[in-house]
Amino acid sequence: MIYRFRIILDTEEDVFRDIEIEQDATLEQFHNVITQSFGFDGTEMASFYSSDDQWNQGEEISLFDMSDGSQPVKLMNETLLEDVATEASPKLIYVYDFLNMWTFLVELAEIAEYENGRTYPNVMYTHGQLPDEAPDKEFKADDLNDFDEGQNEGHMDLDEYEDLGFDENWN
Repeated sequence: MIYRFRIILDTEEDVFRDIEIEQDATLEQFHNVITQSFGFDGTEMASFYSSDDQWNQGEEISLFDMSDGSQPVKLMNETLLEDVATEASPKLIYVYDFLNMWTFLVELAEIAEYENGRTYPNVMYTHGQLPDEAPDKEFKADDLNDFDEGQNEGHMDLDEYEDLGFDENWN
């Protein structure tokens, strides 16, 4: 089967790509198609994240294992598209270049049959140009005000960090 995705840059301008790819392709292969279709060189770190219907970020699937080995890490080259994108759960978030935070909303639009004579992956449609810089991320005031409204129970006050006993020259 073929998965047809729409990959939308999270910006006010309409910038998106429609891509067809085999359901048994890895997320690393999908990452490569996305970076090429948007004109990136593909040399930066990237991750996919599972997502719910409201685009809330879930479990990370990373391009490289940057962990200390204490926690298991899902990797793109070990994860198939069909294992993370389904009709019941069609949304993913894709972040490319963690310094600039190019953020894309990825949605499975259709599951289709192979078409004879077509090569996959296939960029079906492109719309809009990538801006010169990644769009700024806006944080909701509610997120920032949570600490002011007493919803920070269990969190330390900044002044309390002095009492933790860290060596001043720890690095």
